[in-house]
Amino acid sequence: MKSDLEWQRRYEENDTPWDKGEVAPALARYLREGKIAGRVLVPGCGRGHEVRALGELPKTTVVGLDVSAAAVAQAKGLAAQMSSEQEVSFVVGDFFHLPVKLRRSFDWVVEHTCFCAIEPHRRQDYVRAAAAALRSDGKIFGIFYLNPETESGPPFAVSREELVELFDPHFTPMEEWVPKEAFAGREGRELVRIMQKR
Repeated sequence: MKSDLEWQRRYEENDTPWDKGEVAPALARYLREGKIAGRVLVPGCGRGHEVRALGELPKTTVVGLDVSAAAVAQAKGLAAQMSSEQEVSFVVGDFFHLPVKLRRSFDWVVEHTCFCAIEPHRRQDYVRAAAAALRSDGKIFGIFYLNPETESGPPFAVSREELVELFDPHFTPMEEWVPKEAFAGREGRELVRIMQKR
């Protein structure tokens, strides 16, 4: 996994090819259905595109978390252009070591590009961190990258079978689909899963 300093450097130098400058299409479509509300955590939020999109929802408070202080600073700058009515905030921190004030305090975790950025041996840690962040019966909306065009990563590929093995002991699967909407080059290569904490 890249070190915190490496992620910091990438954002400082604008070397962020994973950042498409807008919210992930699959999440944008799901948000139009109005099913996400409450307190939401976006781990590995980067410049906060998903955070800002979630902030458009009524009755929603969103926290973006990233290990890179540069990413958080850039996210705050972009968020400053939003409506003052939106309740969004950004925190520099490690998802695997959540501050006490963030534990068991969220209704949703929204995942996009954080899971695929961590090395596969840390994936069980990710599942534990997500469970620790959520309140009882909290949910995950996750866009998982099945087969990126790199073998060494990041991004690191994941199979549906591995997702089931990792998450299903701790989360009840609710919905699952391959999104029709995706960034160019990712069509048919993502899997959306919505899961509820057991």
